Amino acid sequence: MVVRGNHGSTPQLGLRISGAVLLAVSAGIHLDLYLTGYRSIPTIGWLFLFQVIAAFVLGAAVLASAARLAAAAGAVFSLATLGGYLLSLWIGLFGFKEVRTTAGIAAGVVEVAAFAALAGLAAMPAERGRAGGRLLARLRAGVVGASIAAVSVVALAVLGASVATAGGPATTAPGALKAVRIGAVTVLADANGRTLYWFAPDTAARSACYGSCAAYWPPVEGPATAGPGVTGKLSVLTRSDGSVQAAYDGHPLYTYVGDSAPGQANGNNLNLNGGLWHEVTASG
Repeated sequence: MVVRGNHGSTPQLGLRISGAVLLAVSAGIHLDLYLTGYRSIPTIGWLFLFQVIAAFVLGAAVLASAARLAAAAGAVFSLATLGGYLLSLWIGLFGFKEVRTTAGIAAGVVEVAAFAALAGLAAMPAERGRAGGRLLARLRAGVVGASIAAVSVVALAVLGASVATAGGPATTAPGALKAVRIGAVTVLADANGRTLYWFAPDTAARSACYGSCAAYWPPVEGPATAGPGVTGKLSVLTRSDGSVQAAYDGHPLYTYVGDSAPGQANGNNLNLNGGLWHEVTASG
């Protein structure tokens, strides 16, 4: 005679643990992204923080309870998070357009896996009832399981196609730099009016911003020319990938994806990606 506890069958327990862990992993990835750059992006930063809190709460609820409602909520939330990421890749959200990064791809895969595990848990048939009833429930669960698998495969395919066609870390096109007024400070801006930044770990001959850092702080292509009010020394440096980056008074130049329009300086004095970022003042 086998005595069962209140935690359900072994497959059910496995799906509960897997779903909860995957939600926690998704929350961890988003928390890291929030702390290393997204927190300063208007609206998007708050959405990332909400995702972190909601994913941890849902993961705890799934782990602590056998309720199908918690599992279904976690599955819908995972798919919604993936949908938000895809929309930000395709057309952008709240003025922010995502670029292709390893962290984004990893989060997308985790969200598909979380959906599959939690949806499967929510659809798992009950063990109680007559044999005929259990058989019907299992047949119904088989159909639902096939549907979940189909949705997961389609989601992975769409994710793969989306990241394959999305832009990777880019550079800001060169042009005439200009001096613009933001508050009480005159700062340097690119030809489109976007605020330019310098990175404390950089030197005049070397940029320290590559990979995910360069995805959110696009280097300004060199050479650049001086427009009205630009009196500092313009120069260039060669990055490790062979591209040429513009520099101003010995500081390699960058824009920031968190600035969605000219006149913004959301990246000023942020401590991200291994160092402090500062707006470039026109005086150098």
